[in-house]
Formats: sequence, structure tokens, C-alpha cells
Amino acid sequence: MEAYWYWICHELYLERVWARELLHCYGSPRAVFEAKEEDIKKRFPKKAIKYKEIFQRRRAWEPKRALEELKRAEIAFYSCAAREFPTLLKKMPDSPLGLFVRGSLPREGELTVAVVGARRCSSYGRMTAQSFGGILAQRGVGIISGMAAGVDGYAHRGALERGGVTYAVLGCGVDICYPGQNRDLYSAIPERGGLISEYPPGTPPLPRLFPLRNRLISGLSRAVLVVEARERSGSLITADLALDQGRDVFAVPGRIGDALSEGCNRLISQGAGIALSPEKFLEELGVEGAGKSPGEEKNKKSLESSEFLVYSCLGLQAQHIEEICRKTRLPLLQVMKILVSLEIKGCVCEVQKNYYSRDSVSSSKTEIY
Repeated sequence: MEAYWYWICHELYLERVWARELLHCYGSPRAVFEAKEEDIKKRFPKKAIKYKEIFQRRRAWEPKRALEELKRAEIAFYSCAAREFPTLLKKMPDSPLGLFVRGSLPREGELTVAVVGARRCSSYGRMTAQSFGGILAQRGVGIISGMAAGVDGYAHRGALERGGVTYAVLGCGVDICYPGQNRDLYSAIPERGGLISEYPPGTPPLPRLFPLRNRLISGLSRAVLVVEARERSGSLITADLALDQGRDVFAVPGRIGDALSEGCNRLISQGAGIALSPEKFLEELGVEGAGKSPGEEKNKKSLESSEFLVYSCLGLQAQHIEEICRKTRLPLLQVMKILVSLEIKGCVCEVQKNYYSRDSVSSSKTEIY
């Protein structure tokens, strides 16, 4: 039966409403497959030309061979009737009829969180997404995102760097890497999670497919976290879909007047949860022992007292070196030497000349937050 579900998903992925009407009319995907062209013309006269094309391709379709070809391509297919199909998606009113997967699907009962945000994110958005993605994944939370440029990609990277699990929901076939700049993620994610799509292999990344895939990002998640978003953003579409699906929505607050923070600040003003840190967010999710990160005290002690003084006044938002001097009350030359030392240890990074922040990428290796 899976082969006929595959045929439905392969031929009618752009005709989801009609696919459901056909299934309702004929009762099963096999019955749709075996239906006579004349009968379908009578029942769906407006689709006669469309089905004529499908009918011509149907003659060459061999169900068993089609599934074998998927298997050789290391792609799994799960219909909505399969035991492995996620329960969270089954409960959606607009659930997909099937999923194509490279790697694995989230386990039943696994705590999953979607981390989404701006494609052209700031350094603050990059570090925040990577920090949240890494720390949440380290605590056993599965990170869901869309493998897009910007926040999505950095959330995936944070999870992978901490040895966690992450899942990318694509707006194209799972045999296509999009965007090309995330080739490293495309290769690594199936080893630590999965690439997931409702679109069959070979489907190009058409613009109209991405808003539809957003409902799956939120649908596969217990909660959605928006890291950075403009006033009009695809991430806000995901947040709205999450609310419609009964999911919790959280946002990372940003500076007033910052265009990349307008979407997040608006979500908070409308009642979204405020994500002030990965630890506090974990507490909101009900994760036990969320207050402290493993190894935090040990790593803090590994820093010299003056280094820790400088490090403790830094955050993910870059600060000018003069501001650091003012906060620590240390001489400029001493602060410069300390910052160089902290950079070598992988604790901080110089975002731009004389502006420093905690380096979430390197800190994920040193366990200092």
C-alpha cells in the first residue's frame, strides 16, 4: 500500500486539495491509481486535462520498482498511514499525505523545538541562534528548522556542535541541497537527525513551497522560538501557524528600533513567551536541571579572576572596548591583553574593530556561557 501512497505524493504534491478529494471519493490510494480515466473525468471535469497527463505517466509506473529506487537513493518514504508517521503531524488539519526522509524522523515523545529567524541575520542573531540551538540540543531537545541561510542554519550548527539531534524541513526534495551554502549541514544532518520533506525527490526549491513547509516546522515541534525577525517575515508566518496548531511561541527580545528585532518584539507585545537565555527557556519547557549548564562552574574556575571579570561583563551583543573598560574599571591596555587571551581560549570574538562579544561558536567547545 505504501507504493500507492508514494504515487499519490509523487504525482499530486502540488494538488493537495484534489488529492484528498480523490482519496475521499475512491477510498484508498490504490483505488485512485486503478480508477478509469473516463470515471475521473466525469467526477472531476475541471481536472480532466491535468489527470490526462497523470494517466499517461501512470502506465509506466511500477510500484515495487519505484520504492526500490527510493531505497537505493537512501531516501525513506512514510505515508500518513504508516506507523512511523509523526503523531504531531497526524493531528494537524492540513497534515501531509506522506514524508520523504534522509536520516530519521523525530522519535515519538521526543521534545522538539523549532528555532527560526531572519535569513540575513545580525551577528547577534547568529550567536543567539547557535547558542540556543547548541544548549537545547545538549539537554536532549531535538532542534527543528528549515536549513535556510541565517538563523535556521546557525541553530542546526549549534545542535550539531554539541552532539545533539536536529531535523531540517525542506522546501524542495530531500535529494536537493538548498541553499548551496549549507552543503555542510545537508551532509551532516542525516547522521544526527534527518532531512524531511513532503515533496518528492527532484522537486526544485520553488518560492511557493516554502510557506507551506513552514506548517511542518511548527507542526513537528512542541514549541517555536523566533530569534530574529523583521516586521514582515516568514518566521512570523511560522509563529502564526504554531499558534493555530496549539504550540507555544517564544521570542528573543531585541533592541527597540532595530529592524531585525521588530518582529520578535511585536510577538512579545502580543503575548509570546520571552526567551532571555537558553537556561530560562529550558525551565519554561519543563526540562529538569535547566538552571545550570554542565561543566559551567569548572570552566569558570579555569579562567583567571581578571579574565573572568572581563568575560562576565560580555554578552551576545557586541560591546566597544571602552565600554568594557568602564564596566570592569580596568586600564585599557590590561583589557586589551585580556581580550586577546580570551580570544585565544575561544571565549570571545571581535565582531568588528574594537567590538567584542562572547563567542557562542567557540564557547560551545569550552562550555563557558
